[in-house]
Amino acid sequence: MKQPLRKDLEPVATSFIVKELIEPHFDPNWHFHPHYQLFLVEEGTGTRFIGDSIKPFGPGDLVFLGPNLPHLWRSDQAYFNKQSGLTTRGIVVYFSEDFLGNDFFGKQEMMLLRQLLNHARQGLEWNGPTRARAEAALKNMTKQPMGFDRVISLLTLLNDLSHASDYRYLTSPGYTNTVKPTETDRMQLVHDYVLGHFPDDLSLETIADLAGMTPPAFCRYFKARANKTFSEFVSEVRIGHACKLLINGKLSVTQISFESGFRTLSNFNRQFKDITGQTPSGYVKTYRQL
Repeated sequence: MKQPLRKDLEPVATSFIVKELIEPHFDPNWHFHPHYQLFLVEEGTGTRFIGDSIKPFGPGDLVFLGPNLPHLWRSDQAYFNKQSGLTTRGIVVYFSEDFLGNDFFGKQEMMLLRQLLNHARQGLEWNGPTRARAEAALKNMTKQPMGFDRVISLLTLLNDLSHASDYRYLTSPGYTNTVKPTETDRMQLVHDYVLGHFPDDLSLETIADLAGMTPPAFCRYFKARANKTFSEFVSEVRIGHACKLLINGKLSVTQISFESGFRTLSNFNRQFKDITGQTPSGYVKTYRQL
């Protein structure tokens, strides 16, 4: 039987959870949960899916997610090879909105923190000095014992993030999670198949059959849940892969376009500009300036 998409955390006695993750690969399941989640990637590369956002990730990637926002950090395929010797590491913090009491964030002094929590429902990411400070704070929290000091450390970090301006929203303004907690992981099957076959010519009929639907029904289903068409989703996966190859710098743009599933360089350049807002060369230049 397929597992439900909703993910519930194990009950703990503390007010919030701080975990160091060290695994061959990150959790490969597309899921959501009723907690806020702050996640830092320390080691590992891949593609992250957050709501209707698709982007490559690597060390230093820092995001903050609100409750019930579907997400998946899909490690690159090499991490699933047991003989590769590769590993992933990260730090994750989970907390509920009432982890300090029902009315704590409703107080006047908490206005900026309350705004931060509201913004997190669209997903947030940071770059630059804020990300560096948050990374240091998260690493420090993993060394602290459970207690008052750790609570103060989390509030101090959230306060810092609430004052920062170098953030970006991850999902589109109109995105909402339409997946019901009782719905099985049909979308997981789609994610897995596309991630395993995006360099090839993908057949809508094959994908629809995998999901147990007719092609028209699948297109309506996917658009309602992903806030984009299936073809747009595939293009973003391909461009996300191309971004990683560009950053790696070992292949030419023409080679990258074919490795990413595009059959013509002109189509690759056009879709790259549509999705990232930059040319491939402009993207590399921007990345090196971060």
